[in-house]
Amino acid sequence: MGTGERNQEAHVSEGSAATPPRTLAEALRTRGDASLAALLRARPDLLSPVPNDLSQLATRAATRASVVRALERLDRFTLQTAEALAVAPDPAPYEALRALMTGDDGDPAVEAALPGAVGTLRDQALLWGADDRLRLVRTARELLAPSPAHPSPTGLGPTVAEATAGMSPGRWQETLAAAGLPPTHDPVSAVTALAALFSDRTRMSALLDTAPPEALMVLERLVWGPPYGEVTPDPAPPVRWLRDRGLLLPTSLRTVVLPREAALHLRAGRAHRVPEPVPPAVVPAHAYSPQVVDSTAAGQAYTALATVEELLKDWNEGGPAVLRSGGLSVRDLKRTATALDMPEHTAAFWVELAYGAGLLASDGEASERYAATPAYDEWLELPPQEQWTRLATAWLHATRTAGLVGSQDAKGRILAALGPDLDRSAAPEVRRRVLALLADLPEGAAPAPEQVLARLRWERPLRGAGAASGAASASASASASASASAGTPGDLRSRIALWTLTEAELLGVTGRGALSSHGRALLAAGHGTGAGTGTGIEEATAVARAAELLAPLIPEPLDHVLLQADLTAVAPGPLRRPLADTLDVLADVESKGGATVYRFTPASVRRALDAGRAASDLHAFLAEHSRTPVPQPLSYLIDDVARKHGHLRVGAASAYVRCDDDAMLGEILADKRSQGLGLRRLAPTVLAAQADPAALLEGLRGMGFAPAAESAAGDVLITRAHAYRTPPRTAPAPVPEGPPTPDDTLLGAALRAIRAGDMASTAVRKEAPAAAPSPGELPRTTSAETLATVQAAALTGSAVWIGYVNADGAASQRVIAPVRVEGGFVTAYDHTADEVRTYPLHRITGVAELADSP
Repeated sequence: MGTGERNQEAHVSEGSAATPPRTLAEALRTRGDASLAALLRARPDLLSPVPNDLSQLATRAATRASVVRALERLDRFTLQTAEALAVAPDPAPYEALRALMTGDDGDPAVEAALPGAVGTLRDQALLWGADDRLRLVRTARELLAPSPAHPSPTGLGPTVAEATAGMSPGRWQETLAAAGLPPTHDPVSAVTALAALFSDRTRMSALLDTAPPEALMVLERLVWGPPYGEVTPDPAPPVRWLRDRGLLLPTSLRTVVLPREAALHLRAGRAHRVPEPVPPAVVPAHAYSPQVVDSTAAGQAYTALATVEELLKDWNEGGPAVLRSGGLSVRDLKRTATALDMPEHTAAFWVELAYGAGLLASDGEASERYAATPAYDEWLELPPQEQWTRLATAWLHATRTAGLVGSQDAKGRILAALGPDLDRSAAPEVRRRVLALLADLPEGAAPAPEQVLARLRWERPLRGAGAASGAASASASASASASASAGTPGDLRSRIALWTLTEAELLGVTGRGALSSHGRALLAAGHGTGAGTGTGIEEATAVARAAELLAPLIPEPLDHVLLQADLTAVAPGPLRRPLADTLDVLADVESKGGATVYRFTPASVRRALDAGRAASDLHAFLAEHSRTPVPQPLSYLIDDVARKHGHLRVGAASAYVRCDDDAMLGEILADKRSQGLGLRRLAPTVLAAQADPAALLEGLRGMGFAPAAESAAGDVLITRAHAYRTPPRTAPAPVPEGPPTPDDTLLGAALRAIRAGDMASTAVRKEAPAAAPSPGELPRTTSAETLATVQAAALTGSAVWIGYVNADGAASQRVIAPVRVEGGFVTAYDHTADEVRTYPLHRITGVAELADSP
């Protein structure tokens, strides 16, 4: 055991044996390393930067931004416990808290869960003090306590003392007399008497027995909140009866409030109408065999790969232009959805997935447009299972949320696919949590989406209420409860959860709503951890295992098709890449599904001839890859198009047509459909046109001819599709949600620094004969006194407190244990840095002995 560890244990044991802590900092000093590490892991924002000591850590833990972030990560019951503490006396004994949570009748489930909730609040430094003096952190109490601007989530109003501040003595005596209480001589006694009446179950019941029925109905409307109501200058008799007896206290000329003590009596002592100590269960709604789930998910995974490939093939020669504000235009998204034969919101998901995986990016040119990246070509060469794991991993980690495409931002602007405003930092956490809930079910079991949403709302009620920003009010949990009871996914987390269920099915992570075996393996990295992600080694292992499980489920690519007499070809499964690429040029896709149907047309054959293929090449290709004989109509079609192909030549004059057959040129001139091309005969074998070459080619092909384009040298131009690629691009980095969870190495270093700094700041020094320095001031001693003191400390092995100024002029206080003093330097173990260091004596401003050596 090192010196630092021994000192730390001594420090903790002394703190635990001392008097009860008076502040949060003192409470933190009684904790061990494991407890402090758990606090820093649960609230990583406290480490940015590392606090100098425990006092600074306590101050940072009580700031509004940090407290709001911590409250957002509480589950519903723990948050209800904090809300009850906010309306309890400060400090509150555990029994008072238990009474607020269970009510007069008690609740075994709440009583069983309450110690765990209190422990969670204490572990996260939102609560401190022993069980007889529980204190909620002041900032948390301010956020959760009731006020006119922000009613308490409990629905309770202010206490009698808070609501009657400033009430006149005459009004007090009238209220006491109406309530049947003796008069008092001061407002403090009056407040005590009225609060005692409302808190006394027997006397309060007797008072309410005399109330008119209409007055009781008024109380019923206010008892569960909001506790405020409007009144007229001349209120109705039931309201007047309540106001006269203090059951409704005026907060303004037209507003009254039900005091907290009276509301608690009407609620039978409960702070919440429905405490929720147990999370909603997620149970199977449907059950399938694991083999069916895996087969379905594998089919979806293969379809996902084909869809991404089809998308990027459509953008192979350069995709849509980038909007000036960034992203894809609505028109281009519609065109892409039409090309992929799917709804626009689904097309937006695939576009965003390709972008998140680094397969798609903008080219960065002056006329910026989207295109595939060089990483796409590398991705194409991977085995299908590795292609899928790359897509699935990118989806799991992405903060970009495709479901937001088409909605409006806070300024009313439409959010565009690939636009700059789609990042939602909560998305990876929600995705992993949804899949983790599926993983907790038996294999092949699929839950109802409503159960998943209910569980997520219980686990993060404030996040569900939309209080994700640091400035958001913690009172938003009331709206979260209302949203949960209504069953409408209006909050962002619920919508992300629903999108996750849909996207997981599209991607093949789930099959029929149940988590697949390869999806379960992919989730194994970081499953069950607070961060939701594992180490790099864990994740690489999980990805490899997922690919291994998926590989045998993906069908092997085929090297053949079935040619039919109706000029179609049927691919009974996925095709190998060279065959698929050639067939895409030679034929048009007619239908997709388990088997893809291709149709041969004159235009598709001409497209293959334009790409440089000869008729003999096409015949040989079909004969090689067809399991059925090549139909005669298909052979005739290829020969007929090839015979006409290139007989006419189109070049650039504006444009011209030349042909050795002057009769064919005459036929073209006589055709009425050629009038828009502006043709005229220049020579027996040449026609000039006013249209450009591309329009002339399309016009002649529309008339049934098969012209070929030629270069200025008279050579036939081969019109192959040219792949356009962006420069190398990195995939978009996820936007983190606050500081990342620290690893064990960082936690250990931070704890040592905080402990050492705390030791230096709290060390007790002996009184010097001269005036002792004020707190925070460096000690001042002469050079001779400094040398003598550190030499004595080195001989006795004791520690001293020094003031030190480094080479940059930064001053600090340190506790050191000198080991050797020679040559103008002192070598010592520095408790502040938890390491051995050497200090020049001339930079030590002064030294003082410690009352008790650490």
